[in-house]
Amino acid sequence: MATQTPAPATGLRETKKHETRQLISDHATRLFIAQGFEQTTIAEIAAAARVAKKTVTNYFPRKEDLALDHQEEFAASLAHTVAARRPGESVLAALRRAFADAVAAQDPVAGFSGEQFARMVADSPTLTACLRGLHDQREHHLAQALADVTGTEPDDITVQTAAGLLGTLHRVLFHRIQALTLAGSPNDQIARIVAIDATQAFDLLEPALSDYATA
Repeated sequence: MATQTPAPATGLRETKKHETRQLISDHATRLFIAQGFEQTTIAEIAAAARVAKKTVTNYFPRKEDLALDHQEEFAASLAHTVAARRPGESVLAALRRAFADAVAAQDPVAGFSGEQFARMVADSPTLTACLRGLHDQREHHLAQALADVTGTEPDDITVQTAAGLLGTLHRVLFHRIQALTLAGSPNDQIARIVAIDATQAFDLLEPALSDYATA
């Protein structure tokens, strides 16, 4: 009788790896919030998670990776929305719709991180710089997506201008959410305020981009 490959073992290994990664991340976040990102060492995180320092760095090559989850998702988010826009939908309309959905869901990628986490990032020069870099990456990926859907080059002046305007709009709204979070506003209130702010912000770009790159 033919034997089958023991696939469950692979599944168990992957589950264990995921659990270890989550355990490390949870302890790191707890320590970062309690004593600050800059003040917390990899050794302390490893000790709290009861793993070797090498295990921590295998899962998280940079210390910032322990603090800022969803980095790849964040950097690719606007580009993904552009690529997935609906038939007859402009880039601006797609991004407006996606942002409204993110606010309604109080999505951490949009900036709904909670006061303690937002304070941890704001108090850390390293994390603040990393976040700026992620915004820059997001705008870069957006420019590439706009070039793809319009059949132009990423350095085309229209592509660069549109990406700059749209990237800045999302950066401003992200920081608006963070500022309200740091001021102690609850997420439901932030969502109501930012929904109004977003309408005004997107309306400002309508004259220039309402028909740009319609699917």
